[in-house]
Amino acid sequence: MMESFADRVRTVVVSLEPGQVVSYGDVAAEAGRPGAARGVGQVLAAATDDLPWWRVVYGDGRLAPCDPDEQRRRLVAEGVEVDGHRVRARRQDR
Repeated sequence: MMESFADRVRTVVVSLEPGQVVSYGDVAAEAGRPGAARGVGQVLAAATDDLPWWRVVYGDGRLAPCDPDEQRRRLVAEGVEVDGHRVRARRQDR
């Protein structure tokens, strides 16, 4: 049986290490659907499991609009430099 896009997104996001930050577009591409960044956002917004959603940001480093303060708190706790509501530099070790 073929994995759904949502399942592939979850697999990518779960594999992110603490301090590693990627964009929605990065996740979409790795999940096999380049250009489906909005779809990644929908999967993360609908997720009820414990996905490390805070490690995914906009391509320009902006934090997610749903809870940027919580995302910032979690990223800073993992050693990521955040300036206001924007990641200073994405670390993509993938």
